[in-house]
Amino acid sequence: MTTTRTTIAPPVTLIRARLGAGGPLSDVRIENGLVMAVHPAGEAPRAAGERVDLDGRTLLPGLWDCHVHLVQWAGVRRRLDLSGARSARAAADAAGARAAALPAGETLVGYGFRDGLWPDTPGKDLLDAVAGDRPVLLIGADLHCAWLNSAALAAAGHGGHPTGVLREDACMRAVAALTAVSAELVDGWVREACAAAAARGVTGVIDFEYADNITDWTRRAQAAPPPLRVAASVWPPHLDAAVRRGLRTGQLLDTPGGRVETGPLKVLGDGSLNTRTALCHDPYPGLEPGVPGSHGLAEIGPDGLVALLRHASAHGITPAVHAIGDRANRTALDAFEAVRCPGRIEHGQLLAAEDVPRFAELDVTLGVQPTHAVDDRDVADLHWRGRTHRAYAFAGLLRAGARLELGSDAPVAPLDPWLTIASAVERTDGSRPPWHPEQRITAAEALACSTRGRRLIRVGDPADLVVTDADPLRADPATLRAMPVHATMLAGDWTHRSPS
Repeated sequence: MTTTRTTIAPPVTLIRARLGAGGPLSDVRIENGLVMAVHPAGEAPRAAGERVDLDGRTLLPGLWDCHVHLVQWAGVRRRLDLSGARSARAAADAAGARAAALPAGETLVGYGFRDGLWPDTPGKDLLDAVAGDRPVLLIGADLHCAWLNSAALAAAGHGGHPTGVLREDACMRAVAALTAVSAELVDGWVREACAAAAARGVTGVIDFEYADNITDWTRRAQAAPPPLRVAASVWPPHLDAAVRRGLRTGQLLDTPGGRVETGPLKVLGDGSLNTRTALCHDPYPGLEPGVPGSHGLAEIGPDGLVALLRHASAHGITPAVHAIGDRANRTALDAFEAVRCPGRIEHGQLLAAEDVPRFAELDVTLGVQPTHAVDDRDVADLHWRGRTHRAYAFAGLLRAGARLELGSDAPVAPLDPWLTIASAVERTDGSRPPWHPEQRITAAEALACSTRGRRLIRVGDPADLVVTDADPLRADPATLRAMPVHATMLAGDWTHRSPS
């Protein structure tokens, strides 16, 4: 049985706060990390502790990003950004230019390329020509493929690989090996990333980093409690260790502050759209049915998935199945129906119409990333031609009673809940007409899906709160996307406060 060492924040009274988007002016008393009382504005009695005048700003439940890869996100700021590369040649040239400026022997790491629309093909020879013997690792935007030169392939144990483009498990292992740094260094990067997230109103994340997250987050929290709550996911290689320890999803770990809990089991069902490994009922354009890979890739078979879900759920660990293609989502839903356990599907990007109501019927939460609908629209129009009316179908899912939780999939998209919310509401980044506007959801719905269902602030709730300078329900699209966050509070502790 684990115990948790918590710290108690000093009491505070927030006066003249607009209680919820569009809500009334109120005074809110916070003690022992909880919302203890709510009064009409001006009626809170004088009490011990700080008294903060919010001057009519909006007070909301704290925001969660329900799908991040925190180590990858923390490291991405230190890497070559290839998101603007429009061809393999352009990406290679950018890598060559950066490599020339690095110290001898240092591995060049780039990220963010999207080759699904490139007119040419990435290959190790292109990188060898611009970087020579320096190891080069370029990570795809979806984290499901990586492009390496010969030196990096040798260092990652893939010497002699014919193309230098690794996909799925081989990609993830190579990235882990070639980007490894000391725990002290990476933990410092993660602390910075968490502080930046708190400054955007984030009070919690589900961390799906491809790692031993229980061990890593226990170490980090022992050094310093993070400024947000963390649900640390369990990957299959670490499942039996978690079971032996008696860990259960939602259970707090023995760390100072009581901010880290055991998260769900992460299971990969298929690949991704950009890598053309998302498992679909229909073949990808230009590929004949029956050809290996023509429909995408199954990372685990139906029987294996059922067995894994049954094992995890029997020990109190909630499964979260990565499924992007419509066939992968069908397989995941079938597995949940067979096991009859609570759980999650991550992404759910392409769904058959008959599978949409099954999320509510089976009580399966769907973790979605609305910014992907904005970023992937051109790739989807090409590779899912004729099917995009049932892609990223947020409005249809909500109408069918599904429980959605929003996330970023950082570093695939920035860890910024307001960008996520705006993408769900607008279905565009503002530079183009909305893509499938019939699947837009309202700002109120997007907020509820970003707070793990906490639509209101009630007495007795944890004091995980965010203060915004604008009302999200009245904000124009540009303001919503760049929402000014005045302050963030976690269990009554300020994790961010604007100097103004």
